[in-house]
Amino acid sequence: MIDRHGIKAFVLLAALFVSFSYNVAANTIHTVVKGDTVFSISRLHKISQEDLMRVNGISDPSKLLVGMRLVIPANGNNPPALTSAYTEYTVLKNDTLYSIARTSGVTLQALRDINGFSKNHVLKAGEKIKIPQSTQVAPAPVPPQPVSRPPARVTERKADTAIRWPVAATEVLYMNGNAGVLVSGRESESIKSLTAGIVVHASPWRGYGNVAVVETDGGYRYLYGSCETLSVKKGDNVEPGTELGKLGIYWASGKPDLVFIVSQDGLPVDPAKAPRF
Repeated sequence: MIDRHGIKAFVLLAALFVSFSYNVAANTIHTVVKGDTVFSISRLHKISQEDLMRVNGISDPSKLLVGMRLVIPANGNNPPALTSAYTEYTVLKNDTLYSIARTSGVTLQALRDINGFSKNHVLKAGEKIKIPQSTQVAPAPVPPQPVSRPPARVTERKADTAIRWPVAATEVLYMNGNAGVLVSGRESESIKSLTAGIVVHASPWRGYGNVAVVETDGGYRYLYGSCETLSVKKGDNVEPGTELGKLGIYWASGKPDLVFIVSQDGLPVDPAKAPRF
């Protein structure tokens, strides 16, 4: 299993590789400092967030690391590129960032980034906000706590099988490194979403098999891994109980175990205590 320092080193190396893949003479290099975000960097260099992320291979804007060297495209100093990058929306009574994101087909993070909102920002009726165009929506976030392969070992610590899980749990064991839990079920059993939300990732993910990631209000992401097949696609809206896929065999255990990981704003959350709504 790759430790935290190994992950950071890998990300930095990946960023450097992308940087040197471009003509340095034709592009500006921005070194990430503390406090930088995709939104602030794109505003500083007058480019769209989409272009910044695409050129540098960034899939999750919350994963910037101090010291990263980012390529700023040569045509970055082109203000008109920003004027058509979003539409303006007037907030209505009972609107939330989550409901607007769902209706607009964008991620919560993209909505927060383009408006410079913190995770605690509360909308007010009549407030005017920016909504990214579909061409600017960030690529699907990678599963939380990305590693080259998921932890193969589990601890002796168990979670209560009586609470609601994505499958009819016969046993729930915590994985090493706060990575989540393995929920034992039956092969080809229906995997049900625990929450309402937007599917932001629905495809194979190295070491996890087929994976569905659901993003919900409050900055939560729910990862459902080791799916034999998927029943949803990226961009789908789901409700509690929506089938996400069928349970497959987890490579590390050799039996039908669902890899279930929850994070909030990039930090791990105990899956047994994560909201179920």
